[in-house]
Amino acid sequence: MLTVTGVFRSAGARQILDDVTCRVPAGSLVGLLGPNGCGKTTLLRVIARLTTPDAGRVTVGGDDVATLSRATLARRAALLAQHADTDLDLTAIEVVLLGRTPHRRSRWSDSAADRAAADDALARVDLDGYADRRWHTLSGGERQRVQLARALAQQPRLLLLDEPTNHLDIGHQLHLLHLVRRAGITTLAALHDLNLAAMFCDTVVVLAAGRVVAAGAPAEVLTPQLLADVYGVHADVVPHPATGSPTITYHPPAS
Repeated sequence: MLTVTGVFRSAGARQILDDVTCRVPAGSLVGLLGPNGCGKTTLLRVIARLTTPDAGRVTVGGDDVATLSRATLARRAALLAQHADTDLDLTAIEVVLLGRTPHRRSRWSDSAADRAAADDALARVDLDGYADRRWHTLSGGERQRVQLARALAQQPRLLLLDEPTNHLDIGHQLHLLHLVRRAGITTLAALHDLNLAAMFCDTVVVLAAGRVVAAGAPAEVLTPQLLADVYGVHADVVPHPATGSPTITYHPPAS
């Protein structure tokens, strides 16, 4: 389980995270929602210990992440960043094998188990046959799926996903989130598409101006009033005819 308690983070005079408290139960998929600039990426970076909070505590499996070694934390949590690139001329399988670094007995060689985990991860993101493709020949969507494969190959207990459906067509968006949900890994995913969040997430946490303004089941949280207050849009919210999850239809802006 992931718990975030009273986290603050500022940059100069700007308060990016303001007393953020939330939890992600073991095995659940929680959507982190909110408009651009609300603090989603910063919160994920604080959890992954890439950014130091001004105050507050983050625990994974009951252990304060501030007390864990980098290697131990890397075996527990994997972050899929919103923008990932490299100037190195790597193949897809070499990128995925980076996820095996925390598990290697030798930092200079990959074991048969490492290669098997990497091959399996590529297959799970529907990239069979891409192992030898060069990174710079891949489309944006293919790069995103390779990065997810890297995170899966890491075999973490916690997945942190920052806009994982960016650059993906709708079919691969659905496939990716279905895959994440079926994996059973405790997951916190920052998402912009509220309909996808409603379809796949067990619960959602909504940030606005760095504060948690709502948290709970999508059907309870994603109301027309919240969408108006947080996103400044007018919308209708009705149950999906097949799944019962809330489906959001936006009104065009007033002229």
